[in-house]
This record gives sequence, C-alpha cells and structure tokens, in this order.
Amino acid sequence: MSEREAGQLYPVAKAIIKPLFSFTWRFHVEGAENVPREGPAIICPNHTSVLDSFFVPSVLPRRITYVGKAEYMDSWKTKHLFPAMGMIPIDRGGGSASERALSAAQRVLERGELFGIYPEGTRSRDGRLYKGHTGPARLALRTGAPIIPVGIRGARDVMPPEARYPTPFRPVVIRFGAPIAMDRFEDRAGDRLVLRQIIDEVMFSIRDMSGQEYVNQYATKKAETMPAEVAQVGGQNLDVSDPAGPNGHGHGSGEPDEIAVDDPETGAGERPRSAAAALAGARRRSS
Repeated sequence: MSEREAGQLYPVAKAIIKPLFSFTWRFHVEGAENVPREGPAIICPNHTSVLDSFFVPSVLPRRITYVGKAEYMDSWKTKHLFPAMGMIPIDRGGGSASERALSAAQRVLERGELFGIYPEGTRSRDGRLYKGHTGPARLALRTGAPIIPVGIRGARDVMPPEARYPTPFRPVVIRFGAPIAMDRFEDRAGDRLVLRQIIDEVMFSIRDMSGQEYVNQYATKKAETMPAEVAQVGGQNLDVSDPAGPNGHGHGSGEPDEIAVDDPETGAGERPRSAAAALAGARRRSS
C-alpha cells in the first residue's frame, strides 16, 4: 500500500466512527484551539489503549496520519480499518524502520498535514507515562512543524491492553496542550541534548494533562541509553539519564505496538557524547 492510498477512505471512516463513538462514549475535549486549522503539526498523545488511535482522530476536525507496524496488515481486524484511518504501514525488518518512519512522516508534514506519533513508542501496559523517544523532536527540527502534546484520560478504562472488547458509556477526556514551537531551538539544532530537552518538555505537558505517574525510563522492550546531563525544562531540572539500565522495570512485555522512532543513524537513541557522561554511565552500571 502506498502512502497516498493510506487514508483514502478517511472521510468515510470518520463519518461512521465519529457519531458512533460520540454515542458510545462521553467525550470531553479541551484545548482544540491549540491545533492549527491549517499547516503542518505533530500530534503527540500518551498511549494506554489501542483505541487512542481512533479517539484522537474522531475529535479532530482535520485529518491526521500515523505510522504503524506493517503486521497490522496481516490481521483481518485491522488490515482495512487502520489504513482507512490514515495509518501508513512500516516494515520493521530489513534496514532502519526508524528512518523509514521519519521519512514518511516528513513527507506528510511537507504536504501541510497533521502527523500523529506516540512518543513512548508503545502502549503503556501499567497506565504510567514513560520516557519519550526523541523521534518527534528530530522530526520537528527537520520540518519546523510545532509539536502539540495530547493528554488522554479514560481510554485505559474503556479498553485496557489485554481486554478483548471495549466498555461502553465511559468518560474519555482528551486535552490538547499548547504548541511547542521550534523557533527557540533553531540555533542549537545540532545539539543532541536539545532533542532530549524538547521531548521532555512534551512529556511534562502530557503528564500534567493526563495526570499519569511519570517513569524516567523507556516503555519499549529495548532499553536505550541517554547522555547523563541534566536538561532544563520549564524551569525544572530533569535528569535525562536512564538509571534503571537495560533490565529496569517498566519495559514492555511484548513487541512494541508502534514504531519507536528515534536516532536513525544508530536505531537506538543517543549515546553518551563525553567522557564524563560515559564515566557516569559506568558508575551507574557498577552500583
């Protein structure tokens, strides 16, 4: 399936899903004015339920495109529905899935459209908010598109990760946060710590809107290491290291549900860039 084929049935799918969802669940939307009426933007929600990919599009007035794993095309339950809602399938094998996902996302944004990506890289199995991958920040700096954090509350109550069917008539709150513009980061675009600073700002905003407990480690199965510096976000100090290490609690028990878009050169996030950072990492591992 080509990128242009994905989402061709979006108007039809949304015309069916929006009234159906509005009848089945009680939606409360805040901050919709933060989503630009035209032009590109990166929509970054938290992710606790498979229905997140339907809830957010159902309340947006504009079309939104996601990337997702190509395995969704193998199931009769999702092979038609997900592409109809604008998902671009990405094969996670044979090369850098991260770079392919970033390139597909860049083309969507260059067309002036909305692109949706889950910064956690997968659904949170325990309902907590996990450390964000830097892919959305990298994409924003590439394209100049603002990032719109989104906090979803109630989706996990509607359909937890292991549930077979959703529970109707539950309340769902979707909050769109203030856009994070890239203008103030332009002079530091080559600094990898800027990527971490941007995505941490996104995650803090999501945390405030969703009310989730924040966990400073990745939810995805494969752990990543980060520079051991402290970033300033919104006047707060945030340790951007990963103290839990590769065996820390909270990494997903199964395959990631989405593409964890991060460093396309390494496929595994940023590496420590200084001797001090490397020493700090060695001390953590030996303790």
